[in-house]
Amino acid sequence: METDCRRYPIGIQDFEQLRNNNCVYIDKTELIYNMTHSDRVYFLSRPRRFGKSLLVSTLEAYFLGKKHLFEGLAMERLETEWTEYPVLHMDFSGSKYTEADKLREVLNIEISRWEELYGRKEDEISFSNRFQGVIQRAYQKTGKQVVVLVDEYDSPLLDTNSDPALQKELRNIVRDFFSPLKKNGRYLRFLLLTGISKFSQLSIFSELNNLQNISMRDDFSAICGITESELLTQLQPGIRRMAEANNETYEEACAHLKKQYDGYHFSKNCEDIYNPFSLFNALNAREYKNFWFSTGTPTFLIELLQNVQFDVRMMDGMTAMDDQFDTPTEVITDPIPVLYQSGYLTIKGYDPMFNSYTLAYPNSEVRYGFTEALLPRYVHRFPRENSFYIISFLQDLMKGDIESCLERTRSFFASIPHDLENKTEKHYQTIFYLLFRLMGQYVDVEVKSAVGRADVVLKLSDAVYVFEFKYDSTPEEALAQIESKNYAIPYQPDGRRVVKIGVNFDSATRTIGEWKVVG
Repeated sequence: METDCRRYPIGIQDFEQLRNNNCVYIDKTELIYNMTHSDRVYFLSRPRRFGKSLLVSTLEAYFLGKKHLFEGLAMERLETEWTEYPVLHMDFSGSKYTEADKLREVLNIEISRWEELYGRKEDEISFSNRFQGVIQRAYQKTGKQVVVLVDEYDSPLLDTNSDPALQKELRNIVRDFFSPLKKNGRYLRFLLLTGISKFSQLSIFSELNNLQNISMRDDFSAICGITESELLTQLQPGIRRMAEANNETYEEACAHLKKQYDGYHFSKNCEDIYNPFSLFNALNAREYKNFWFSTGTPTFLIELLQNVQFDVRMMDGMTAMDDQFDTPTEVITDPIPVLYQSGYLTIKGYDPMFNSYTLAYPNSEVRYGFTEALLPRYVHRFPRENSFYIISFLQDLMKGDIESCLERTRSFFASIPHDLENKTEKHYQTIFYLLFRLMGQYVDVEVKSAVGRADVVLKLSDAVYVFEFKYDSTPEEALAQIESKNYAIPYQPDGRRVVKIGVNFDSATRTIGEWKVVG
């Protein structure tokens, strides 16, 4: 087996620390060279833990002229004139902004640090005047244009979505801070803002309307994250160790990693992108776990989905128009943009005729994690109880005991509190959908998301189970639909036993009633 003594950069977002400690670095410096030599002012949106901070740190090292850190990278052959520039680096991600004074404190600390280097005039009182003074004096003292790098600019605003009054106050503070950047453009060599969302209608961006938004551009789509070609060429030893640890072939490990962590697309013609946080953690631990999702449950988004009565079954494939990606996120009524920006949905297709995108979960990690977080909101049970039910259901089915499976399902629904506000057919259909989606962590499951397919198809090694559910009807009608729509035919040629199951859900008892099994 090929040896590779490099460490995986778990928790390391500093480029210099990464390069000095023999860590794996996926070389993005050719893209960085192209960025720094084609324009001067940029905005980039990517989900959390996707490498934005490392990108900013790499740019800082480049503009500080630290040539030795780029040995062996594409930048070493591309850059012929290394120049040191004054760099103003601001990171908003290190604090929680539960009050306006916290933001003022953070800004004051950062600007004071710059003022120690470049000085301050007595009449500079506001954040904007102080920032402008630093930029101009840095230019005057060094004779070089200034580089401004702002990481996670939107952290203060995302922290306060539930408090409109506080968010307005924070927005005005941030707007004041950023306001000098446009009118001092002649002093700037380069400007980059990164974040999760683009607050498109805020005056923050009206002040910076010269920003090049590269978030959905094909040529910069791979500047954060790990492409499939980068995985297979630069991380091959890690894949081989992963395969050995999990009793897989190399090809099986590649397929497993792809299913679990791949699938992100940030532009119309984007190469497959793997989540770097999950991928590095998986290769380091040699385990297929939900590393990215476990770092933060999207409670706010789940509450939003329920408040706007969003049909979560549509998340496996929905259409979004181009202008939806630029919808204001300070007052959220449409969850699709923030689901995309946060990484819970990604681009899966593009229709140039209608300028529309197909969005869906990027991979198994996100689908399972989001579904697991959603289900307790519909059944009011602890996640561990739901997991126990799912495992027991599958164990019964693997033994061929369909009757026990369905009795277990009847008990599960009967145990849901009867005082739930939402008792509609759609509510219970959603619970079925979420339950079977969670089973997809263990076996191959298809759940209906388009007309013309059975409600659920569950595939085991020796059998394929085709489920159709009816609401206040009969199991015979459910089976008749399976037959008339030919739902089972696609699964007959592979030699496995095909079992058709019609189930009726009884609204009076709020659980499944009769069922009928054929096959």
